[in-house]
Amino acid sequence: MKTIILKLLTLFVLFLSGCSGNEQQIRVKFDGSYPEKRWSIKELNPDMLSDWSGSGFITFEFNSSTTHRFDLNIYDAGGVRSLEIVPFQNVWVRASIPLIHFQKMNTEGMDQASIWKTPRPGYWIGFTGAVGSINNIDSLGVAMNMPIGSPTLEIRNFRLTTTAEDTILTNKPLVDEFGQWISDEWQGKAKTIDDLKTAWSEEEKSLRTDDSGISKYGGFQDIRVKATGFFHVEKIDGKWWFVDPEGYLFFSNGSCCINSQSDLARIKGREYIFASIPPDNDPAADRHSEKRDRINSFYSWNLFRRLGPDWYQKWINLSAFRMNSWGINTIGNWSDPNLGESHQKAYVATLDGWGIESGKMGMPDVYAPGYRAMVDSAAALQCRPKKDDPYLIGYFIGNELPWPGRETELAQVILDGDETPIKKALKEYLSDGDTPEKRKKFAYDSYSEFIEIVSSAIKKYDPNHLNLGLRFGDTPATEIILASKSYFDVFSINHYGYEAPLDEIEEIYRQTGLPVIIGEFHFGVPGRGLAPGLAQTKNMEERAVAYQYYVENAASHPALIGAHWFQWIDQPSTGRFDGENYNIGLVDVTDQPYPDMIKATRETFAKLPDIHSGKVPPTR
Repeated sequence: MKTIILKLLTLFVLFLSGCSGNEQQIRVKFDGSYPEKRWSIKELNPDMLSDWSGSGFITFEFNSSTTHRFDLNIYDAGGVRSLEIVPFQNVWVRASIPLIHFQKMNTEGMDQASIWKTPRPGYWIGFTGAVGSINNIDSLGVAMNMPIGSPTLEIRNFRLTTTAEDTILTNKPLVDEFGQWISDEWQGKAKTIDDLKTAWSEEEKSLRTDDSGISKYGGFQDIRVKATGFFHVEKIDGKWWFVDPEGYLFFSNGSCCINSQSDLARIKGREYIFASIPPDNDPAADRHSEKRDRINSFYSWNLFRRLGPDWYQKWINLSAFRMNSWGINTIGNWSDPNLGESHQKAYVATLDGWGIESGKMGMPDVYAPGYRAMVDSAAALQCRPKKDDPYLIGYFIGNELPWPGRETELAQVILDGDETPIKKALKEYLSDGDTPEKRKKFAYDSYSEFIEIVSSAIKKYDPNHLNLGLRFGDTPATEIILASKSYFDVFSINHYGYEAPLDEIEEIYRQTGLPVIIGEFHFGVPGRGLAPGLAQTKNMEERAVAYQYYVENAASHPALIGAHWFQWIDQPSTGRFDGENYNIGLVDVTDQPYPDMIKATRETFAKLPDIHSGKVPPTR
């Protein structure tokens, strides 16, 4: 009897600790362009203090019917601080939001992806840059930008905590044996392996390649100019083009991240949310990661199920066949290098080893005594083996540096850091006066040094291929553009919007005279346990229309010579390394293509030569 009483008492205490005096459950329904529901903090929890500075986290529980991101807004007399929360779908989650993210912009990360978000067990956080004091918070709100289908958010149990209490509150799996989100339904969702085998067989029958008029490198055979044996760029009748090694005009219609593995699902500590985990002896499992992370790929396990023991070579052949059938003529960045080097498709290569990874906010220490030698070694290792490869278009030398636009903050991060050559150089630079303008100029001068060293080393070891530039996440300042134009053969930007930024492209072209390529863009749809990405559409049909509109209008600009979709495969529903779980693939986790998207890529590619040459207008 005593044991039973103790157990009941323990359960009662746990129940009370879970309620904490604010157990009421609130349900919010989102309708409109930017609906927001706001409460005083006393409405959420009568015991909650207005001064949050002594706590580490705002902790609460929520259940979202959608993967659409919502804003978590906190208010005081001075205004609002905001974070984006990207939730798991249809499951209760306990979230502990680090309060530091409301107070200080993040400076840890080598690119925009790493510096603007952070993963949590059942959601991820996107930083907005809206920061300030948390000493006198009077209210809190949740809001959603352009929600689809009147989604709901249930929330409860708000409180301040000193430690993180994040967890996923479920005793049932969320992800099935194929990597699909269990609690949502959609057309084509596999219930059994036989379902998948049928779908795969039907896709193989539907693949078709009409390569009439297309060169072996993916160029358009209507017009031929001087061949150099390698890709180059040329302005013809007022329009810039890539020219393939045989001399045919080429518009780079690419896809990023064409891999035999998806972004890898983070599993450790969350094993209970998976109905089944790809086994350790999976021949397609990731082997470069440490076992402690357990980040095997559901996509590669499905490929093994589909293609059998020699799955990898069959996947390479299938991918090349798909690209030919779908009108994708370029293997974009972060793709399997063996796919490009198999000499079946044109490809780009993304280089590293310049110190960006270890630099402050992506700024390498170009003042370090051994910096030139380090860059020279990295260029030799990566470029020398590729210098005679005709299928290689050229090199991207970096991606979405986070410091442009935050130059004064970069300077402070350097000054607050360890004693390094770049810190010494900055202190000397500011010795006769520290102003925002001088901090900016130091950043631009350092960038100029970086771009000269890196570009010269690449050209030293590979004079045959194009320098495709540094894929800027936002159009950079004029100083950066002008410092780059002497070294880049093509200027690259990533742009996630509903249409290509033709005005920005025109301004870059005016300042540099260089052709431009869009290194990343995409559209996504909330659902399937996947978030909609950076540009949302309401359904799969609209996503395909958005793709066609974007690429065709981009191609209408005389200086724009390529656009690469991000990415080939959906991200995992449980999030990749930084939490992203976007529905942005041409294929899903079970290796089933999205039919509307494939129809759009085919039709768009067929129109590209006439649109870019100005013979026909783009879709309006």
